[in-house]
Amino acid sequence: MKNVLLLKAGDAAHAVKLSVGDYEHWFVESLGRGGCQFDILHVHRGARLPDDAEGYDAVVMTGSPASVTQPEPWMERSAEFMMNAAAHGIPVLGVCFGHQLLAYAHGARVVRNTHGREIGTVEVALSEAGREDPLFHGLPERITVQATHEDIVEHPPEGAEVLAGNANTAVQALAFGPLIRGVQFHPEVHPAAMRAMILARADKLEVESTSRGHTPGERVNRVLAGLAPTPAGQRILSNFVERFT
Repeated sequence: MKNVLLLKAGDAAHAVKLSVGDYEHWFVESLGRGGCQFDILHVHRGARLPDDAEGYDAVVMTGSPASVTQPEPWMERSAEFMMNAAAHGIPVLGVCFGHQLLAYAHGARVVRNTHGREIGTVEVALSEAGREDPLFHGLPERITVQATHEDIVEHPPEGAEVLAGNANTAVQALAFGPLIRGVQFHPEVHPAAMRAMILARADKLEVESTSRGHTPGERVNRVLAGLAPTPAGQRILSNFVERFT
């Protein structure tokens, strides 16, 4: 049994929680059956971090409605904790916001994406480094994943390797040395959860879409119609546990 410390960095919208649960549940559903047990810390609400990650096999940070473009003390504390965990031999995975926070901790800038929010089932391409990385073991060069974000890592920080990208977001996955990985997309999210998140954000998506000159109603319908299963996400999470811990 692997002991995973899950740093919860935010809460899903109320309508999403009612229909498909909150962020932490999706990680537990994805990895719990594979022999992982979780301690969950609501770091965005000020939960006290332990002095170190001793006793855990891995540390994972979730996504968040919060933004690394506006750093807060809890973000700085969480970033320091994750960096310290890796320095003591404990692997770390950051997802979406977690990915951005790790990049920020390594000196990168996190900015609003000029292409707008990426949301729904999307395709990303692995780089040469990504094809060789154990996080993507057994996966093809192009994979489909679930995504929802409007912030991005502007450029990879010095010493980090880009593992995946696409036309919307060039830095979709990063390797920070041997033990830290970040993914901009959401390997833990299943299509029903993504559908719930799209519907909860439909009005905002509509405003953004029409402000860019698109036909009213077109974007939400298109994104919903494009939802598909993404087994690569489950494989990525399994690879992290099996090949890094």
